[in-house]
Amino acid sequence: MDKIKISGILVMLLGLILVVASLFTTLFLLIYGIPIFLIGLFIFFNRKEDKIEEVNYKKGGKKN
Repeated sequence: MDKIKISGILVMLLGLILVVASLFTTLFLLIYGIPIFLIGLFIFFNRKEDKIEEVNYKKGGKKN
């Protein structure tokens, strides 16, 4: 696994812990738990950020 997937899993686990904790304590934790869980899902399933485009350098540089 790469670092992006591991961080996505950790963020999802944090959000899930907050959601479960809100069931036993106050529902106020849902305000934080659900968005953190959704951000973790986005990090885990985001594939486009992993691609790095090559930079094409032109010879000679800029001409004024």
